[in-house]
Amino acid sequence: MRFRVHSAMVSGLVITAMAVTAPLARAAEYPTRVIKLVVPYAAGGPTDVLARLVADYLGRDLKQTTIVENKPGAQGAIAAEAVARAEPDGYTLFVTAASIMVLNPLLYKKLSYDPQKDLRMLTVVTDLPVVMEVHPSVPAKTVKEFVAYAKANPGKLNFGSAGTGGTIHLAGEMFKQIAGVDMTHVPYKGAGPALTDLLSGNIQVMFDTLSTALPPVKAGLLRPLGVSSKERSPDLPDVPTVIESGYPDYQVGVWFGLAGSSKLPDDVVKTVMASMDRALNDNTFRASLEKIGFPVLRPKTVREINEFVDEDRARWSKVIKAQNISLD
Repeated sequence: MRFRVHSAMVSGLVITAMAVTAPLARAAEYPTRVIKLVVPYAAGGPTDVLARLVADYLGRDLKQTTIVENKPGAQGAIAAEAVARAEPDGYTLFVTAASIMVLNPLLYKKLSYDPQKDLRMLTVVTDLPVVMEVHPSVPAKTVKEFVAYAKANPGKLNFGSAGTGGTIHLAGEMFKQIAGVDMTHVPYKGAGPALTDLLSGNIQVMFDTLSTALPPVKAGLLRPLGVSSKERSPDLPDVPTVIESGYPDYQVGVWFGLAGSSKLPDDVVKTVMASMDRALNDNTFRASLEKIGFPVLRPKTVREINEFVDEDRARWSKVIKAQNISLD
């Protein structure tokens, strides 16, 4: 009888010890095989380039091969669903964007994924401002002058975008709402055609991402009126923010980060986040991204990441509801 009781006690202690040490063992072991970064866009684009730089750093830092897998289509939903449904073990991660985590759920009534339930942000790598730029034919050199001109010519100004529902489009809608001006949205199949029409004067204004706006602005082909960030851009130090220009509620960012399944174990999350924190503080990594037009953020805590995404969601929700924009 004593032997049975003793055996049961020993077995119980062993099971308890295994339960306690299992997470520690997993944290010590992860990663033991190839890590895959899923990218929601085609190879060769800016997001793909960013992903490959992240993969290179993670591979070296975690001493494990890290690859990129492109899954474009359905406004990023194909990639998002693949990551959300993958085994939550940390070997399938997601290089995601604001449009996928914030805008899609606000614009589509039916999605194959729910970013708030299915995915978990691990880090925000970069946050690009947009530049409010006009064709030289527009007689405005400041945001205030533009607003005055637009109010004197209601409905006569056209602003272009890469397509309905994208950040560039919604940045224009937000400006219309905050400044109280009447402009007509002209959607294009990509930022390139929109920029071409702006350069030719077929449209008058565009709220373009910094990296795309810089070449024509610096060449004197377009006039920058304001940037959408809280602070001035180092690339355009003489261009005031829209906030400085009298619109304190105007803030737009095109951000990218790393996410995973919402069911990822906490120890794996800590490992990945710690590695990305080291990346965001690494001068070589930062320089490699800034060289291709991505301003790199500093590490954020879990709470700061969630607040960042929640604030972005609240900001765009107001614009989308006010303008009754839907892509269904």
